[in-house]
Amino acid sequence: MRPVHTALAVLVAAVWGFNFVVIEIGLDHFPPLLLSALRFLVAALPAVFFVGRPKVAWKWVLGVGAALGIAKFGLLFTGMDAGMPAGLSSLVLQIQAVFTAVLAAVVLRERPGRVRVTGMAVALAGIAVAAVDGGTSGPVLGFTLVVAAAACWGVSNVLTRKASPPDALNFMVWVCTVPVLPLFGLSLLLEGPERDLAALRALDWSGVGVIAYVAWISTVFGFGAWGYLLRRYPASSVAPFSLLVPVFGMSSAALVLGEQVSGLRWVAAVLLVGGVALTSLAPARSRAGTAAGTAAVSAQSRPAAAGASPAR
Repeated sequence: MRPVHTALAVLVAAVWGFNFVVIEIGLDHFPPLLLSALRFLVAALPAVFFVGRPKVAWKWVLGVGAALGIAKFGLLFTGMDAGMPAGLSSLVLQIQAVFTAVLAAVVLRERPGRVRVTGMAVALAGIAVAAVDGGTSGPVLGFTLVVAAAACWGVSNVLTRKASPPDALNFMVWVCTVPVLPLFGLSLLLEGPERDLAALRALDWSGVGVIAYVAWISTVFGFGAWGYLLRRYPASSVAPFSLLVPVFGMSSAALVLGEQVSGLRWVAAVLLVGGVALTSLAPARSRAGTAAGTAAVSAQSRPAAAGASPAR
């Protein structure tokens, strides 16, 4: 990769990592489901009027919108609101690579090789260590919800692979339109209209900045830049930069929010990032004889995260 594009990939990882800190700040202003709904509303409008019609079938837009927008981000924001630390959330969410590999083996018939199976085992060991650390410093419910969010991200990764959108930004902008009304409805039902109205009436510049960051910088810029890199370079060259997301997430949470990073969490980070690297970058073998890597699955859909995780 050219140095300027390497710098762009690192910048996107930093944007997505810092996004967890911004979400944590945003949860002081909004209920989690309302914040998620506002994020997708602002990301979709007015961009949806400029990207043209969807370039894939509507079933893929709706499927990814439901799995990624409603389920993954709804669970992630709720888990963080339940007490899951921002830095630990950015780390645990990377277990999506394991869920993606397992689902790809079942749905796409991509047989994992020995290296990938080893990577999944190492990553799961990292999650076990993170669970022990989280159990001593945070609520079990929040940890469980973030793991569930990672599973939903794995579903959206496989759906995105099946859709194979030719334009990642166009696809993601349309995906962002899907969860808006369901998330608003769920917020009214579960969080209550009084709480939602109180949050909107108390909206200040800090709240506006949070929404602008998670919608435009993390979503539109992050996904657009990541899709641009994927169009210019092989997924195997771009995907490794996503492993920097928890590094930036944990470090920025420590610097901005004052989160303590325990020794167990560092052990979990090494195991999880190393396992995800093996899982994502090792080639997979199709039963039909076609080589396919889950790195491509994760990387192609990383513009959907994120947030990319990304999204984040």
